[in-house]
Amino acid sequence: MPEQVLDDISHRRYNPLTGSWLLVSPHRTKRPWQGQQEAPSKNVLPEYDPKCYLCPGNKRAQGDSNPQYAKTFTFVNDYSAVKEQQQEYTPEVNKDDVASLLLQAQPVTGRCYVLTFSPKHDITLADMAAAEIVPVIQTWTRIYASHLSATHPLRNQADKALASIPTNPDGEVDPPKAQLRYMQIFENKGAAMGCSNPHPHCQVWTTSALPEEPGKEFAQMAQYRGEHGRHLLADYAGLEMEKQDRVVWQNEGFLVVCPWWAVWPFEVLILAKRHVRALVDLTDGERLQLAEAVQEVTRRYDNLFETSFPYSSGIHQAPLDCTEEEAETSWLHMHFYPPLLRSATVRKFLVGYELMAEPQRDITPEQAAARLRNCGGELYRKLLN
Repeated sequence: MPEQVLDDISHRRYNPLTGSWLLVSPHRTKRPWQGQQEAPSKNVLPEYDPKCYLCPGNKRAQGDSNPQYAKTFTFVNDYSAVKEQQQEYTPEVNKDDVASLLLQAQPVTGRCYVLTFSPKHDITLADMAAAEIVPVIQTWTRIYASHLSATHPLRNQADKALASIPTNPDGEVDPPKAQLRYMQIFENKGAAMGCSNPHPHCQVWTTSALPEEPGKEFAQMAQYRGEHGRHLLADYAGLEMEKQDRVVWQNEGFLVVCPWWAVWPFEVLILAKRHVRALVDLTDGERLQLAEAVQEVTRRYDNLFETSFPYSSGIHQAPLDCTEEEAETSWLHMHFYPPLLRSATVRKFLVGYELMAEPQRDITPEQAAARLRNCGGELYRKLLN
């Protein structure tokens, strides 16, 4: 059946990264909307806000003062979701006890960081040039490398990366005392995504357990590699570059696509074209190429509806403590999940059928990719000045 038919009929699409399905209903884009509308974002922030707990020199909630940082700044979150030290908990396991089977819990320890992208309070990644985003990627890389286990398959690669990236006293962190399992780097941008501070920043959570989403992906990628002897995302990147229908942008090292299985209206996936297991595998040139990809995505988002586009983004890569097989199965990629649907004021809600049955989307990923491809060029805000 020709794929063009899918622009007009309801159908389900398979997500090979998680083993899940979603419903696509292209015809629903014609329905009228009388529901909630978000207020358009107004970018009228000052370059420095004396009340912001992330601006240089300001005092944070727990009393510590920020340095007069010039690029990135990293600190342990004053209100971390997980902590290194807590009361011991060892659950009893009894296969004959119903409570033991159905009421399971396990302790989780770790450390959470906040990482600012810039000392400027009034900008976002979309406003920054790729060269200005490179220090962010370098800081991500140094934090990741400093948390790897001593026996990690990428340990030597990490040491090379640390030697090649300039040090930044304001961006360095001391590794935790106990070895942790996974590091999740993520950004919540905009009030619509629950961001409590507009200063450009992301978070880095390290935990003793492998979280659910990357865990699903690892299982699916391992199964695919075992069955076919190839990497799932290598095959997928090659397929998208061949078909071009969902490609938004690409350079030598990275591919930006609206994935076949996208749930969010303008969901985007940044894929490394070669086998990059983690940030420490990137060369200096590839760090710039990743920065270019991130800048292209965020700028096109803002240009799409001429607003500061909200989203949640996150990097998936090899765990901090893993086997050779797990490291080789990993493939560096970055998800962008934005909520806006029709305009700067209308967002998608994952409710009803999505909560009770399975995710559903209206416009197809192919239609979304076409719109994002047409949103290149200068950032719209600069044309208004």
